[in-house]
Amino acid sequence: MKSITINGSQRESVGKKATKALRNAGQVPCVLYGGDQNVHFSAPELAFSKLVYTPNAHTVVIALNNGETFDAVLQDIQFHPVTDKILHVDFYRLFEDKEIAMDIPVHIIGTSRGVLNGGVLRRNRRKLRVKALPKNLPDFLEADITPLKIGNKLYVTALAGEGYSLLHSDNTVVVQIKTARTAVIDDEDEDDELEEGAEGTAAATEGGDAPAAEAPAQE
Repeated sequence: MKSITINGSQRESVGKKATKALRNAGQVPCVLYGGDQNVHFSAPELAFSKLVYTPNAHTVVIALNNGETFDAVLQDIQFHPVTDKILHVDFYRLFEDKEIAMDIPVHIIGTSRGVLNGGVLRRNRRKLRVKALPKNLPDFLEADITPLKIGNKLYVTALAGEGYSLLHSDNTVVVQIKTARTAVIDDEDEDDELEEGAEGTAAATEGGDAPAAEAPAQE
C-alpha cells in the first residue's frame, strides 16, 4: 500500500490554550495511539490534503522534528462544522507483526452485460473493511462486473484474496444490476429459458403419458 509522509512537530503542551494557538498558526493538533505511550504532535493543515481529500487508502509515515518516525493509519478526523477546517486528527500506530483493520476502496472493472441491456448498476459498498498485516494491505479491491446480467448480484466473497480477510458476512452485496423500464431481455437469457422449458416438457413426457384433457361438461 502507498504511504504518505507527514512532517510534524512534537507538542510540549496539550491544553486548550496551546491547542487554540496551534490552530491560529495554521497547525493541526494530532495524537498517535497504539504504542506504549500516546504521541502528541502537530502538522500544517496542508500536509493532510493528500490523505484526507482522496478516495484512496494510504498508510502514513509520521516524521517528527526530533528525528522519530512512526508508521500509522488514519483513525479519526474532526472538522469544523461551518468552515470544514481540520480541527484534530487521530492516528493509530502500525506494527509489522500485528494485523490492522482498514477500509479499502472498491474499484469497478469491466462492463456488465446487464448494463449494456439497459440495467442500472447499483454500488452497495464503495469500501470494504479489510484485516491484514500492514505489508499485505491492498491499495484497492477489484470488482469485475463483466458477467453480471440484469438481476445479478456480486457478493463480497468474489473479492477475497490471499494475505487479507474481509470483515463482512458472505452474503454482503458489493454491486448489483437493477432492472429498468428501458431494459431489454438478454438473448442468451431468453435462449436459456427456452432450453429449460423444453427440458422440463421432455422430462414430463418420458415419465409417463400426458394427462388427458378434461371432457367438456354435459349440459
